[in-house]
Formats: sequence, structure tokens, C-alpha cells
Amino acid sequence: MGARHRLRGDPATVAAVTATPPGELARDRGAWPPALADGLGAFLGRWGHRGVAEIDVGVPRWRDDPAPLLGVLANYLRLDGAGAAPDAIFARGAGEAEAAVRDLAGRVGGLRGRVVAAALRTTRELAGLRELPKYWLVTVLSAARVELSAVGADLVAGGWIDRAEDVFFLDLDEAGRDADHRALVRERRAEHERERARRHVPRIVLSDGTEPEALLAGPVAEGALVGTPASAGVATGPVRVVLDPADAHLDPGDVLVCPSTDPGWTPLFLTAGALVMEMGGANSHGAVVAREYGLPAVVGVRDAVARLQDAATARVDGTAGTVEAV
Repeated sequence: MGARHRLRGDPATVAAVTATPPGELARDRGAWPPALADGLGAFLGRWGHRGVAEIDVGVPRWRDDPAPLLGVLANYLRLDGAGAAPDAIFARGAGEAEAAVRDLAGRVGGLRGRVVAAALRTTRELAGLRELPKYWLVTVLSAARVELSAVGADLVAGGWIDRAEDVFFLDLDEAGRDADHRALVRERRAEHERERARRHVPRIVLSDGTEPEALLAGPVAEGALVGTPASAGVATGPVRVVLDPADAHLDPGDVLVCPSTDPGWTPLFLTAGALVMEMGGANSHGAVVAREYGLPAVVGVRDAVARLQDAATARVDGTAGTVEAV
């Protein structure tokens, strides 16, 4: 909460972050107010090797493109009241967890109660280690990206590709050859963009191409969208379709509608009032995080982005698995 309050206390930073599109602000780092340059600069110095979809070596890291972070900061600065700040939300969660530990230990009582409390607290302390192998993998991939970018710069100097980042559309053997790769890069880039635009990936497909989940969908209210119930609860709010978290403008209580999510989307969950995803099931990333944050969520909603694009407001029923434009 302290960092957020420091930013709030600097009018130049608030104006720059909330009024300037994240991508534009990211490209003009020299125009950052001192408070933003110092604070975000220090953060990037420590965590800049991370990013959205960070297990893909071809995806920019935060140090390459801080636009996702600037978008998150803008969303946080739009939160009303100290109780809505991320730090306050996490503090409440920690307090509730500790209260649950005391309650369970009290029910058992005595020596067994103390053992239960110690076991639960140890689990809470160590559970985060499950992410450590991925963190080290991301660190290695980030280092690999730096080296490959240098190779890309050499290929640009030789006239073999147009931009250094084009090297990520080549395999290692191709990147090591001095040859004109530009046509190959254009072909692969086009295929990459085509696949990125894919909005529905069936979880199960039969040998004849039938999607069983499409056949099993039950009756719903006229005009309602149906999906998989992912996180219980009902919420109604303005629809906010987001295709890329780097460009996301989310106001508190917005219904976040997106194709899918990965860990890079998690900061948006602190601002959103509900989640609707086109892909994924009850154990997908978005569903799990939505339950952790207490957000009503429906996932696996076919064509949600297109069908809700023009909706002003939506009602999300995470228990029934339905979404209605209202």
C-alpha cells in the first residue's frame, strides 16, 4: 500500500500513468516523472526478466516492454479507498488464513491442536516453493533471450533479417547461418498471428471432429451465454473486453472478458468484478485464480469476446455458468 500511496502523492505520476496509453508511455521512458522512473526502474532492475507468457522465449520481458506494468499501475491508481489496494487485500487474506488456523487448532485442542497449527502455518509458508522451479526456468529463458537478441542484431547487421526480434522465428540452425531469412520470417510471423487470433480450442475432440461439450450444453435463458461454472457468485458490471493485458484499462468492478489468461494476467483480477473466458475449464489458470480472489467466473464460453464486444453491462453467474448482457 505504501508504494501505491507514494504514487498517489505525486500528481505528475498519476497524470502520466492514468492518462497516457501504456504502450505509448513505455516507449518514452525519458518522459517518465522522477517518482515513476525511480520506483519502476528499481522494480525492473530486480524483476525485469519476467513478463506476460514468460515461458515463451520469443515474448518480450518487462525490461523490454514495461507496458503491462504501466497498465497494472494505472488500474491500481483507479481503485477507490485504501481497502481496495492490493496490499490491503492480501493483508485481509493473510488475516483470514491465520484466523482459520487458530479456529482449526482450537477445535482439536491440546498438543494435537498445536501440531495442527504448526503444520498449517508451515504449509502456508512453504507452499510458494512450488513455483520455484518455474521461476528458475524463466530466469534461464530470459538469459537465453538476451543471447538470441544479440544474434538477431548480428543478422540485422548482415542484412539477413529486418529486425533483431525476427530471430525468434528461426530455429537455432537457421539462426546460425548467414542467409536471407526474411521470406521465411514473414511466413512464420503470419502463421503466428493467425494462431494468436484463434478464439476457441476444444478440450476434447472426437475422431470425427465433434466437440462433445458443444453437444452437452443445456438450455439457458434466451440470449444468455453458457460455459463452465468456475467460481461461485453473481456479479453485474460494465463489460471490458481485453485481448492483451498490456493494453488493459480496467475500472473497479468491470467484468473482464478475454480469450484466456496466464499468470501475466493475474494483476487484473484485483480490479475486476467478474471473469468470463472463452477457453479453459474449472482447473484452468483463470478459474483457479478467480476462486482465490473470490471473483464470480464462467469459463469455456464460446465466442464470448465477439458476443459481448458491444454489450455495455453483463451479469455473470459463476454458480450456474451463465453470462447475460443486461
